[in-house]
Amino acid sequence: MPAEHDDVPLNAIRVFVTIAREGSVTRAARTLGTTQSSVSRYLSVLQDYFGTDLVERKGRRSELTEFGRLFVNTIAEPLDTVCFTAKRMRRRSRPDPNRIVVRTSLSTFAYSFLIPNLQAFSAEMGGVTVDVISSLSPPTSSDDFDILITRDLSVIEPADDWEIYNETLVCVGSPNHVAGKTLSIVRSMPVLNITSRPDILPTWLRAMNLAAKDIKSGARYDHNYLALPAVITGKCLLVAPEIIVSDLVRRGILNVISGSRTPSGMQYRAYAVDRSDNPEVARAFCRWVARLCKKAAIPVGT
Repeated sequence: MPAEHDDVPLNAIRVFVTIAREGSVTRAARTLGTTQSSVSRYLSVLQDYFGTDLVERKGRRSELTEFGRLFVNTIAEPLDTVCFTAKRMRRRSRPDPNRIVVRTSLSTFAYSFLIPNLQAFSAEMGGVTVDVISSLSPPTSSDDFDILITRDLSVIEPADDWEIYNETLVCVGSPNHVAGKTLSIVRSMPVLNITSRPDILPTWLRAMNLAAKDIKSGARYDHNYLALPAVITGKCLLVAPEIIVSDLVRRGILNVISGSRTPSGMQYRAYAVDRSDNPEVARAFCRWVARLCKKAAIPVGT
């Protein structure tokens, strides 16, 4: 039996908690990315430390002993807290320190608005490289990103945040088909449906005092970035966030139907996580994108 001052085998404890959660040594080894024999050795070290069994064989199955259940119930949550805190505070070592990762759940916003403007930020910050990744999954503290830009997700870890855009919806179409037209055109020209944003069309229709039966339903697209080429080249309309069509409107590629603007009630936010390798650059990016969004508004009457 080891003396009380002997070092606590922390690695063995972590392995044992994984065994308890996975229900077997084999599955624990798979989760930890190691061999079954290695997991068994750690288990043996911990059992030697306590001087009693933590796991017992019952036929072909392994189950926790009463002592094992008591121990894992006591230490599993504190161990999770330690791991979470360590991951949050970790400073990752990247090959290029002059680099940030921007994660977003807004793929069309990134494609049509954010990415085309990134060179300006890079130049302003002396050549910073900005990686952009998109994901609809809720972020975790172990995900590799410096900034989250989102409309519908949040971060569960310490982060500074900025309100960057209060979403406004507009109805747009090709100038060849909608120039000089009024809102009544939605009764005769198909309006595209975006399946990833089923909230947009009902919200816009209510604001326009219209019902679904008052419009002609058009083709369906998964995302706005897929629908943009269709509305640019086809005889159809698209109700979309103003910010993702603002550049196309300024260039005369799309026209906004007069009287079609309305707020959606959705807000875009940027989060700079505390664990970033480049916290000052990440915060500078969030301030920059907030300014960029404010400049993007299309002048009323356009």
